[in-house]
Amino acid sequence: MRFQHVAIESVAYELAPRRVSSSQLEEQLNGALVRMRLPPKPIELLTGINERGFWEPGTRVHEVATRAARKAIAQSGVDPSRIGLLVNTSVCKDYLEPSMAALVHGDLALPATCRNLDVANACLGFINGIELAGQMIEAGVIDYAVIVDGESAGEIVDTTIKRLHQPQSTSQDFWDNFATLTLGSAAVAMVLSRAELSKNGHRVNGSVAMADTANNRLCLGTSERMVTDSTRLLKAGVSLARRTWSEAQDQLPNWNHAGIQHYVCHQVGKAHLAALCQALEIEPARCHLTYPNFGNVGPAAVPLTLALAVDSGRIRAGEHVALMGIGSGLNVAMMSLTW
Repeated sequence: MRFQHVAIESVAYELAPRRVSSSQLEEQLNGALVRMRLPPKPIELLTGINERGFWEPGTRVHEVATRAARKAIAQSGVDPSRIGLLVNTSVCKDYLEPSMAALVHGDLALPATCRNLDVANACLGFINGIELAGQMIEAGVIDYAVIVDGESAGEIVDTTIKRLHQPQSTSQDFWDNFATLTLGSAAVAMVLSRAELSKNGHRVNGSVAMADTANNRLCLGTSERMVTDSTRLLKAGVSLARRTWSEAQDQLPNWNHAGIQHYVCHQVGKAHLAALCQALEIEPARCHLTYPNFGNVGPAAVPLTLALAVDSGRIRAGEHVALMGIGSGLNVAMMSLTW
């Protein structure tokens, strides 16, 4: 799909304060690794993740999502009474009911006329939220929207480490749960506007997405565990990314390596990003990295990486930015921005 009237007014984030290194997790796992006859420091070596953030115990996900949203609204200068849609894209939830969107909407005291809903699609949720809100803006239904995401990994990582210490746990259990040890916590929010009302002109040009749901069980997660066939997931995800890239070239203007200055990709770890760059012939130097310091923060990864790259001055006004993600399911989405 293409957009003519959708702009990004602001992107803001809330970073988890407890910094936990991969070495610390490996120390917690040491006895289990020895019993399983595994290398002593596999996490940082295989993923390139040095550390990640966790929230303080007892922190609610909707609370940090609300804080990020409040920052984004303040930065945008948009009157909250004019916001017509709030979309929450978090994988993590505080409750099954009500929706996370309703909790954030209420905490922000947004107007009763502002629609609010959750959109869940693994690590692609935030891009899907932009697409959904963009279509409503494009159609003239609303003028402004807020997309929010909050992720909390501390509890599932702790639970996984405890489970791997159980005597019956095997080396195969370790590798099945390895992806869980890459997870981190963060919250991020974005304000979208009708382009004619935008104060900065950061445009959303369009997006494409493709699915390969024959591979819908390569990563299965609950609130307590995430079991992943990492090798098959990587192979199938990269294959789908190739097909999606070809579709993007057909549908999106200037979608080629000569025309794209920056790649903002979902961040899992060094092996995944290297495989994606090799498959799509992307220069790694054009990819902005957040996984070394934040790990895999799920659907928050793409907008967080975008915001940090903008804050650092690496992405400048007028440059073409490609947002790309692979989500378990399998789904791939690619989105074109003119910053």
